[in-house]
Amino acid sequence: MASLKEIKNRIASVSSTLKITSAMKMVASAKLRKTQRAMGNLGPYQALLSGILYGLLTSDESDRLDLHAYTQAREVHKVALVCFASNSSLCGAFNTNAVREALSVLREYTEAGVAVTVYSVGRKMADAMRRAGYPSPADYTALSARPGYEQAAALGEELVQGYLEGRFDRVEFIYNHARSASSQQVVRETYLPFAAPGAGQEESTLSYRLFPPDYIVEPGRAELVEELLPKVLRLKMYTVLLDTVTAEHGARVVAMQTATDNANSLLVTLTLEYNKSRQQKITAEILDIVGGSLA
Repeated sequence: MASLKEIKNRIASVSSTLKITSAMKMVASAKLRKTQRAMGNLGPYQALLSGILYGLLTSDESDRLDLHAYTQAREVHKVALVCFASNSSLCGAFNTNAVREALSVLREYTEAGVAVTVYSVGRKMADAMRRAGYPSPADYTALSARPGYEQAAALGEELVQGYLEGRFDRVEFIYNHARSASSQQVVRETYLPFAAPGAGQEESTLSYRLFPPDYIVEPGRAELVEELLPKVLRLKMYTVLLDTVTAEHGARVVAMQTATDNANSLLVTLTLEYNKSRQQKITAEILDIVGGSLA
């Protein structure tokens, strides 16, 4: 059995850790609420804007715009993967799941003979991809630490230019989607060629059905598409970045809550063990005194 001093030291250590996990949980909770508000404001706007653009691009009218490389699928020889993770740990399996999915997609493409360029957003993803032999073309760790529209839009512009110039035949995202405050799901999503938001899901196609083909568009369909397309693609990049950061904070809240609960449970066990050991020691000393007095 451990000595009283050892148990007391363990109690002090666990108590110190408990303060840290509780503080981290409070900080993560505050950040989570902030990013949830941002996602709540931006998400529906981005989805509806994407739906309107898709309705314009896929109109069945005779003057349909055959636009263009943005929507037409190509034979895939070169792919850009944008993989999102966090800069720090202590967020459960958040980073592990994203890295595992990214490596799985990499194997899928390399086995098919497709050249892959990996844009790693977040230090954990960048380190994992560097070890796998896919260093990022630039350092995007700041995007994960301080998500901002300008930086996200700049990355989106670079990917669009690479797609239009033929450096990439497809651009995909791999990231953790925040399904709820306590649930995250790894998502693989196509960025280019442009497609309907949530294509294949009946409830998600409503956004572009809200833009019927008999609308009169002024000054013209081409002008509206030219205005909307870059804006939608930039917004999509920023939305995915916010979604990832929201999922990260949610995962960290859950991880720190679990750690706090475990620390509290361990403190109860250690305190009970300490009290039992102390009682046994006192009882033994009393017996020694009584035995000495009888002798």
